[in-house]
Amino acid sequence: MNSTSHATSKQIVRELAFAAALVAAIFSPGAILALAQTPAGAPPHGAAAAQQMPDLIAALKSTPGVLGVEAARTMSGKQVLFAWFENKQAVLNWYYSPTHQGVMRMFTQGASSGRKPLADIADDSGPILTIASLTMTDAPQVDGVRLPVSQIAIELYAPLPGGLAAGGRFAPGTVKVPGLIEVTALAPPGR
Repeated sequence: MNSTSHATSKQIVRELAFAAALVAAIFSPGAILALAQTPAGAPPHGAAAAQQMPDLIAALKSTPGVLGVEAARTMSGKQVLFAWFENKQAVLNWYYSPTHQGVMRMFTQGASSGRKPLADIADDSGPILTIASLTMTDAPQVDGVRLPVSQIAIELYAPLPGGLAAGGRFAPGTVKVPGLIEVTALAPPGR
């Protein structure tokens, strides 16, 4: 392996470790306790980490340009966080927020991917859906990640034109979707 690909691999592992810590902090206090196995000098763990962990969902919701936040667990066991942002700048508002930067420092001390966040996203991108997911396990299964996870991902999506919403939507109503047909639900009979 050449030095460039080795450095890239280390960056990916650092980013995955951060993603795991972030999603675990949101969804599973038990996962925070898994950090108790980290070596000396590592980020806070166990009760100390749980006490220092900010309310990330509340912080996300209060970030300028965040249109909505939902958390879920899928049938396959993934723990998922959906965050809708008004545009690229709104995602960057969150990325550079004191809360996000503090969590990054807490779980990836001194780590940096060397990449500029959202460098490949156009400034006039429109709405962005960020989906952060992980699958918890009994023991770590992702190389270089000390959390008990088998899968970690942070994915970005944009709405496509079209679709139908009857009586409401999964995405917040403030997410503009061209061509979306919205139908008001009928009142139940007798009301």
